[in-house]
Amino acid sequence: MELRMRSVGPWPMNSYALVCPLTRHSVLIDPGAEPDELIAMLDGTTPVALLLTHTHPDHIGALDDMRNRLGVPVFAHAGSHAGSVVLPVDRTLAHREVITVGASTISAWHTPGHTADMISYLVDSAPIAIVGDTLFDEGPGRTWSVEDFRTTLTTLRTVVLTWSDATICYPGHGPSFRLGDRRAAIERFLARAPADFFGDATWDM
Repeated sequence: MELRMRSVGPWPMNSYALVCPLTRHSVLIDPGAEPDELIAMLDGTTPVALLLTHTHPDHIGALDDMRNRLGVPVFAHAGSHAGSVVLPVDRTLAHREVITVGASTISAWHTPGHTADMISYLVDSAPIAIVGDTLFDEGPGRTWSVEDFRTTLTTLRTVVLTWSDATICYPGHGPSFRLGDRRAAIERFLARAPADFFGDATWDM
């Protein structure tokens, strides 16, 4: 699939589009802000859905506008949603549920920790993962409780590290990175992470 990206909003957030190369059908992932920029990113495609990695405001700020402009359904995890947000979700996604985009497919992987409703989207035909705020080049997504941090550790062990080293992770903020280049750092982090921690973390903490 063809990957497109726009950095939008006052605190730059990465919105992505995935485009089927055969049919030009597309999905928009995380309509955070600047709807005109997002529309431009979709130029030459036929949008079929809006996909959410999670429901923090910086990732859904332009959701209503884009939904009205495009007239397409919203796909997201069933929740609970971040900040008790109530969303008009058209399709709730289970772990590893397959989404068809033209002649291509994407799998939704539940990757909770930063939020309970976090989903990462993996392209089935290429080593591409749109990971939201699950993890970044320098560390995992911020957590707000010990329980959330422990959930992040479980997600890293049982989900993220099962992906191929060739997987390129595209986060909600900052640069992309190859999972294999961070695997050893993540494994060291998991081996020494304190059980009672929460907040901002780095792989080298």
